[in-house]
Amino acid sequence: MKTDKQPHAIVIGGSMAGLLTARVLSDYFERVTIVERDPVQDQPESRKGQPQTRHLHALLSAGYEIVSTLFPGIEEELAAGGAIVGDPGATARWYQFGGWKKPFDSNMRGCLSSRPYLEWQVRRRVLALPNMRLLAPCEVKTLLTNEDDSRVVGAEIVHRGDGREAENLAADLVVDCAGRGSATPKWLDEWGYGRAPESRVKVNFAYSTRIYRRKPTDLPDAKTIMIAPTPPAKSGTFLFPIEGDRWIVTSGGMHGVEPPTDEAGFLEYIRNLPVSDIYNIISRAEPLSDITPHKFPFSLRRHYEKMKRFPAGLLVLGDAAASFNPIYGQGMSAAAMQAAALQKLLQKQGNTPTLWRSFFKQAAKIVDMPWQIAVGEDFRWAETEGPKPPGADLINRYTAYLHRVMEEDVVVGEQFLRVVHLMAAPPSLMSPRMLWRAWRWKRQQGKGTAVSAQPAAKPVRQN
Repeated sequence: MKTDKQPHAIVIGGSMAGLLTARVLSDYFERVTIVERDPVQDQPESRKGQPQTRHLHALLSAGYEIVSTLFPGIEEELAAGGAIVGDPGATARWYQFGGWKKPFDSNMRGCLSSRPYLEWQVRRRVLALPNMRLLAPCEVKTLLTNEDDSRVVGAEIVHRGDGREAENLAADLVVDCAGRGSATPKWLDEWGYGRAPESRVKVNFAYSTRIYRRKPTDLPDAKTIMIAPTPPAKSGTFLFPIEGDRWIVTSGGMHGVEPPTDEAGFLEYIRNLPVSDIYNIISRAEPLSDITPHKFPFSLRRHYEKMKRFPAGLLVLGDAAASFNPIYGQGMSAAAMQAAALQKLLQKQGNTPTLWRSFFKQAAKIVDMPWQIAVGEDFRWAETEGPKPPGADLINRYTAYLHRVMEEDVVVGEQFLRVVHLMAAPPSLMSPRMLWRAWRWKRQQGKGTAVSAQPAAKPVRQN
């Protein structure tokens, strides 16, 4: 186990991926510097470079476990500030494929809050570390390399807004967490490495969000409502509670279907969903914000694991490597899982010249799971464009059937939820146990009787 600390690491980007990465690096480097383009204040905020943070976000159970481990006690602080911590199986009401999934106790944990509030709670803990420094607003102009460009040795940064000249910072490791706008592909081209192969899946997802005042009587038997689109329909809406006794409501549409941004149109869009549960709440609730739109044209994956050559001293993590259709809420959790993988590699081998090879191999395995889930689901719509995963049509027909089974069978519902929350791999839904329960449900339906729901088995944690 490597314990000797190297002098300095730089993290590009101060969003969730960058903050979690900086926390991991703080155990293995004497100093860690986060370089963030936008001004940062000590409060919950949506910065200019984070337009998506104004919309509904989810920290899935896999990500929540990692965040709780990296920051002991954060669950209590989140709850004290008004975030809702609970069991996603017991508190969510999920409508799709013509029915409601049966609720159950999953023994998983999740956190419901606004993205700015969650990020602020993480950021204040990261910046409280004695070896941590935040430079903001500050931009990485380029990365510095050795004579033959075989290793990144630092970064040239520009302090924005104060007229200061560019400054060179030496570093033993630079981790790019700058999001989809990452400059690493351009830098690799300039150094003669070429660009990593890319996968793009075009979904044309448009969504709009509004905040409402929340009352205890609005939804007494649950905490969230998810009305997800069932193909060929392209419209859906999610309602989640967040801190400050508020609802955050995000409506979305795929492939040319866009929620209106005027009040009457927004409400009518939600009223026309297959069920009226969300409309019944917000049509009587007090609006607390304007209606904010956002568009997500395509999911993007940069396959750094396929590169034969790559400069030592540089890694890419989070949305800078892979970003998914936000309807599935996987981004923060996938980034947390990659940060946890980096932690294990640094503990095992330290910051060696071949760390990039080991990390990208591990990161690819992590990304495979949310990518398979998101992209596979996106290909339920004929308009989706891009490389279709092998067997996607067959898998989608099977999982559409499981959606109906989950209206009655909480054992199937539990396993499905574990996959959705990145706690289990998608193939687990095709285990003999799952196939048998699906066949049993179909047989009982053919006889005109429903299967009695059985208590869910206690989940086994998967590392």
